Amino acid sequence: MLKQRARELPAPIQMCDALSRNTPRLAGVKVLLANCLAHGRRQIVEVAENFPQECRHVLETLGGVYHNDALTRQRELSPEGRLLFHREHSAPVMKELHEWMKAQLEERRTEPNSGLGKAITYLLNHWAKLTLFLSQPAAPVDNNIVERVLKKAILNRSNALFYKTLNGARTGDLFMSLIHTCELNRANPFDYLTELQRHTAEPSTHPSEWMPWNYRETMMRLTEPTAA
Repeated sequence: MLKQRARELPAPIQMCDALSRNTPRLAGVKVLLANCLAHGRRQIVEVAENFPQECRHVLETLGGVYHNDALTRQRELSPEGRLLFHREHSAPVMKELHEWMKAQLEERRTEPNSGLGKAITYLLNHWAKLTLFLSQPAAPVDNNIVERVLKKAILNRSNALFYKTLNGARTGDLFMSLIHTCELNRANPFDYLTELQRHTAEPSTHPSEWMPWNYRETMMRLTEPTAA
């Protein structure tokens, strides 16, 4: 998919956890890599019982960032507006958290090999990718949206038990992807798939204009009366 992407488009943002195998190694393909803040947060949650005060500080700081991100969605800010909002409200607290975590290890307030020390080390080692949302418009805070998508894949896997052929299973995978993409873009999946059937020629010649996020605008252009 990355190889087939239009070359004139800017580098896509890839959100994942910090496992090295998640990074594509393709010649000529460039991505902006973002790491999931929820994965880093989860490591703090797992040791909170043993380090309640320290973990509370980290979790409350991250909670403020998530609150800010929720506000950007409520206000329907543009990617650039969201970036400015995070830079104003989230960047200062994240900078304080970064300095606090460095001090925990450098001043031996926290043992590096302890559960908390390892969690802090993970956050520090991947800080630039974990905080890409502070420097890049539209960079997500975490990978939770994909984690929720996986539930649909698991449901589709269960449904695949009833496919009679491999081609049927591949078709089912395709429709699962289309349906969920429609849901993410607030498009009715049934309407979208119906319009693709009604306009079989156009999507073949101009596929970029018939995506779930823009097909309605394309249809409006097609139905507009031509000037006399």
